[in-house]
Amino acid sequence: MKQQSLASALWLRSSYSNDSGNQCVEVADLGARVGVRDSKDTGRAPLTTPRTAWASFIGHIARRA
Repeated sequence: MKQQSLASALWLRSSYSNDSGNQCVEVADLGARVGVRDSKDTGRAPLTTPRTAWASFIGHIARRA
């Protein structure tokens, strides 16, 4: 999978985000990595993590829900 640049990434906002501006998270598919950023402060550099680590994190959250 080709690595995508942050500038051209499609950022998807969490379904739990709302217009009040609280606890908003956006995620982007960057190829071999996943980007995570605060939607209230998109000018800051996002956290990027390997796709495998992100999948493990999401799996852990889903099992605990």
